[in-house]
Amino acid sequence: MDREELKNFLPHREPMLLVDEINIDSEGVAHAKYLIREDEFFCRGHFPGNPLVPGVIQCEIMAQSCAMLVKDEIVGKTTLYSGIDNVRFKNPVRPGDLCEITARLKGKRANIFFCEAELRVEDRLCCKGSLSFAVV
Repeated sequence: MDREELKNFLPHREPMLLVDEINIDSEGVAHAKYLIREDEFFCRGHFPGNPLVPGVIQCEIMAQSCAMLVKDEIVGKTTLYSGIDNVRFKNPVRPGDLCEITARLKGKRANIFFCEAELRVEDRLCCKGSLSFAVV
């Protein structure tokens, strides 16, 4: 699924649509990609001369990938973080990096979904954690 198809499910739009493509395999695992562009708004001031993708943006990339695990339940609705737990940052992410995200649904309680995700660049683990979000 490409960016235009993603817009049928995710409420996010540029510059906050942070998934370029995604596939959900037969086991229900999401495999997403996002290329960090040189002109991303979040890299301009973080940090001049040494741009790094902020951790919160890495979490958002993972969260949008997680939301697509329940894509049919989010159409026309808003997804809101309800928790970010045990997040660890292992390696920096920079402009030009292709982020590869793996996300798994771990559970659901009412309208809240619990997931685990990781973000890698060239097989280097950059970020991982447990994310939960509410569908409202």
